[in-house]
Amino acid sequence: MSKILIRGAKILGGDPQDVLIDGETIAEVGTDIEAGDARVVEAGGQILLPGLVDLHTHLREPGREDSETVLTGTKAAAVGGFTAVHAMANTFPVADTAGVVEQVWRLGKESGYCDVQPIGAVTVGLEGKKLAELGAMHDSAAGVKVFSDDGKCVDDAVIMRRALEYVKAFDGVVAQHAQEPRLTEGAQMNEGVVSAELGLGGWPAVAEESIIARDVLLAAHVGSRVHICHLSTAGSVEIVRWAKSKGWNVTAEVTPHHLLLTDELVRSYNPVYKVNPPLRTEADVMALREALADGTIDCVATDHAPHPHEDKDCEWAAAAMGMVGLETALSVVQQTMVDTGLIDWAGAADRMSFRPAAIGRLDGHGRPVSAGEPANLTLVDPAYRGVVDPAGFASRSRNTPYEGRELPGRVTHTFLRGRATVVDGKLA
Repeated sequence: MSKILIRGAKILGGDPQDVLIDGETIAEVGTDIEAGDARVVEAGGQILLPGLVDLHTHLREPGREDSETVLTGTKAAAVGGFTAVHAMANTFPVADTAGVVEQVWRLGKESGYCDVQPIGAVTVGLEGKKLAELGAMHDSAAGVKVFSDDGKCVDDAVIMRRALEYVKAFDGVVAQHAQEPRLTEGAQMNEGVVSAELGLGGWPAVAEESIIARDVLLAAHVGSRVHICHLSTAGSVEIVRWAKSKGWNVTAEVTPHHLLLTDELVRSYNPVYKVNPPLRTEADVMALREALADGTIDCVATDHAPHPHEDKDCEWAAAAMGMVGLETALSVVQQTMVDTGLIDWAGAADRMSFRPAAIGRLDGHGRPVSAGEPANLTLVDPAYRGVVDPAGFASRSRNTPYEGRELPGRVTHTFLRGRATVVDGKLA
C-alpha cells in the first residue's frame, strides 16, 4: 500500500496534525485528513521529526565485518530514527579511491534501511603524507562531498591546507579529527585529576584545541570549509565560537556520549568507557550542552564505533577505543538537551537532521515536514522509559556505555522515502 496516514502527530513538538504520505512524498499536512485507502499509523501525540542524519558513522565494511556491516549498521541507524548516515573512511582497504567509496555507496543502496553517504579519506591510507583522490571520489557515483581521516588527525599543516584548497573547488568540506599526535602519545584518558589518581596516561585538552585553532585559521586563510569532528572540551567550544564570530566557514559536532558521560566513569576501569576523544570533565560536558543549545556546536553526530567483544573484553590499556551510538543517540539528546529545557523538539530536529544534512550537502534529507517534501520521517514516543539492553541491538556489536541505564524516548516508526523501515519500534 503506497499511502500512509500518520494521525495526530506533533510535528517538531507542535500541535497534533495528520501527515499523509503518498509513495515517496508527503502529500498533505493538516487536521482531519481523510484516510481513504491509506494505512493508518495512530501517533497519539508522539513527536514527528524529519529523518535523522548522522555525519559520523563507522560501518566497518569493507574489512571489519566482524564488527559491523553496511547492512547491520543501517539497520541500527533505522532503529535509532536515522534515514541517512555518513560512513567514515577508516575501513580496510581505506576509502581513499573512487572504487572503495562506490562500493560502500552501492552496499548502502542494497541494504535499503537508510541512505549511506560515504566520506572519503583526506590522505592515502590515512597516513597523512599524500592527498587521496579527492576529485575522483567527488566525481564518482558516490558523489563524495565530505573528507576525513577520522581515527587519525591530519596533523601536517601543509597537507591540511592543500586539502582545504582542493575541496573548495566543489564546495566540499574537510572534517578534522583534532588530535595533536605528539601530545597524546600513550594517552589513555582525559588528563586531569582522575587520570592522576588512576595512574593512566593523560590526554590533554590542548591536544584537541591546538589543532582546532590551527585549522580554523587555515580555513579562513584559504576561504574553505572545515568541520570539527567530536568536539569535546570547553576550550574547543571557545575557539569555534571565536571563529564563527569572525564569519569563518567553520562547523562542529558533538557526540551524545560527550553530552552525558564524564571521566569519573573511568574509575571502573571498564573499557566500554574508552573512547577517542576521551570522556572529559563535568565542566566540559556542561559547556558542550550550552554550546549545542546556542548553536556554537552545529549538530549531534554519533561517532558510532562498533567493536567485537574481544576488543573490549580485556584490560583497559589493550582495549579498542569507541562506542556504538546509533540506537541510543536520540534518547541521550532527549535526556541531556530536551528534558533539561536547553532545546525543544524543533531544536533537536535542527541539530540532528537539518544542520547535519546541510553540512554534508545531502539532498533529500533534513527537509521540512511539509507537502511536497520527501517522506523521510521519524516518529518518537518521548514518554517512553526503558533500560538499555544491548542484547536487543540491531548493530552487530554491543559496546554501549549505557547498558543497564534507563533512557527516555523511543523511536516507534522510521520512514525512508515513504517506506517504513521501523514499525512499532522493530525493524520492518
